Amino acid sequence: MNDHTGTSANEIPPLVDPARMSSWPPPSPAPQASPTSPTPEPSPRFDAGEHNRVSDPIPFRRPDPQAPETVPDPGPVTTADPEVKLGPTGRPMPDLPEPRPIGIHGNARVISMCNQKGGVGKTTTTINLGAALAEYGRKVLLVDFDPQGSLSVGLGLNPHDMELSIYNLLMERDVDIDEVIVKTNVPGMDLLPSNIDLSAAEVQLVHEVAREQTLQRVLQPAIAEYDVILIDCQPSLGLLTVNALTASDSVIVPLECEYFALRGVALLKTTIDKVTERLNPKLKIEGVLGTMYDGRTLHGREVMERLVQAWGDTVFHTVIRRTVKFSDSTVAGEPITTYASSSTGADSYRMLAKEVLARCLDG
Repeated sequence: MNDHTGTSANEIPPLVDPARMSSWPPPSPAPQASPTSPTPEPSPRFDAGEHNRVSDPIPFRRPDPQAPETVPDPGPVTTADPEVKLGPTGRPMPDLPEPRPIGIHGNARVISMCNQKGGVGKTTTTINLGAALAEYGRKVLLVDFDPQGSLSVGLGLNPHDMELSIYNLLMERDVDIDEVIVKTNVPGMDLLPSNIDLSAAEVQLVHEVAREQTLQRVLQPAIAEYDVILIDCQPSLGLLTVNALTASDSVIVPLECEYFALRGVALLKTTIDKVTERLNPKLKIEGVLGTMYDGRTLHGREVMERLVQAWGDTVFHTVIRRTVKFSDSTVAGEPITTYASSSTGADSYRMLAKEVLARCLDG
């Protein structure tokens, strides 16, 4: 009878550094040569050059057990040119222009916040980027396309008190979009709310004709009324997310600066490529946004470095750092731009809004 339970220590995978596989394991002492022993063949070495995909393991350094777990955030790094400062992504920070005012609204650009991993900052980014764009005079519509209804709750709505939600707009032909849209406390920013009813839509849409274009069809009247439509997607790659990607002009990928989040982006990229090829040829990735960044940790800095290596200039220069103000503003039911207007979190989303405007709205 075996009394062992759980896993043994030998089943835990060791920490492997692909970039240093050529020198691992450490060389053992050379065997004593004898007149009759043949010359040992050299062992094959690992070629790290072929393994540079975003989904490959990150070559983290084995930490020094005597070293402190965190180090002070080095902040902006200066280059040889004293006038040039590098941001947290390791690239020179751009001089972003102040957004120009506009007098006529309409011809909205539809942007999805998409990542199949939960807890990476999709809802937080949707709320605060939308509020920052509204501060710059844009008319913004937020679409809560997650059955959990976190976007609606984060703006102070009770999901149990909704008479109409986006589920009714999708599944009932006689419901008009103006009946479902609700005003928020942020001037210029409106919301299409959601609750748990939306989870039934994914099952019911399977039997619909052109099921992938359902959201695109119901959002069409709003295109002429708004400048930006931001869709908060659920953390999966199911039919609801495919609907959001089909209705969108581009995608912003919020990505927690953490190892597992980085590895999962490869699957999302495959899904976006399939939607682009089969359903929405204009779809593109607008940018990858690093969130929950802590520059004091070696892990956070290495993930950011690998993210820039894999995605290049697609990565936004703006990085959203960890702060308790985001949680506090969510409890208060308002964006951080109004809850803590002078905080670093609010400033980061205002800078992100400038980047988004410069990339795809005012360009």
